[in-house]
Amino acid sequence: MGRAAGANLVLPPPTTDACSMWVKVCGIRDQPAAIALANLPAGDRPDAVGLNFYPGSRRCVDRDVAERIVAALGEVIEPVGLFVNAALELVVSRQRDLGLPTLQLHGDETPGFLAELRAACPGVRLLKAVRVDETGLDELAGYLEMCRAVDAVPDACLVDARVEGKFGGTGQSPPWPLLAREYRTADWPPLLLAGGLEPGNVGRAVREVSPAGVDTAGGVENDDGGKDLEAVVQFVRNARDAATDRREEPHD
Repeated sequence: MGRAAGANLVLPPPTTDACSMWVKVCGIRDQPAAIALANLPAGDRPDAVGLNFYPGSRRCVDRDVAERIVAALGEVIEPVGLFVNAALELVVSRQRDLGLPTLQLHGDETPGFLAELRAACPGVRLLKAVRVDETGLDELAGYLEMCRAVDAVPDACLVDARVEGKFGGTGQSPPWPLLAREYRTADWPPLLLAGGLEPGNVGRAVREVSPAGVDTAGGVENDDGGKDLEAVVQFVRNARDAATDRREEPHD
């Protein structure tokens, strides 16, 4: 039995102020990992973890495993359901069965799909993954305009690297300088930065791009694909420290 949708949401508000820095670790695959994360001190644990329901991913989990993970997280870490071009019925079923407060769409889902999902799961937050390369953000701008036309603007855009034939998990980073210059923070949903982030570079990413949040999967994994708890803690600390430094910098 999942928790009620909309409960204990910790997504960032529509701002890039450092105090709202949101940290997500994606690809949790088992209950022991969830328990270990939930038991970390508040300052060292991520705000959210991703449950991957994409069959093409090595991090995919089934419904029963996901239910155990959600139970282990309790109310201290937010579970996010990740889907790639899944049927609406499956997404709605997983959300309702598990009480997922947030859904991440990581494929080629249309604005119309987002509108249908909002209608079927009122009160649930929607993250839309977008893949970006050096060609710019015109495609994203057009997509968001279409979302506005059907009243289905996502609650945040998770920006990953564009790699032909891949939906994510490549370990490559989107162009940070381009995002820093061209992402319309005032007009678009909060930017959640993903792609190639790990403890050693997340601080620089936060300082350069000024995202509302950061997301990692492979960047905190050990050789067997499990989450490295020490790497998770270092990732969280480095992201939040950089956000604090950014907030305290003098501004003209």
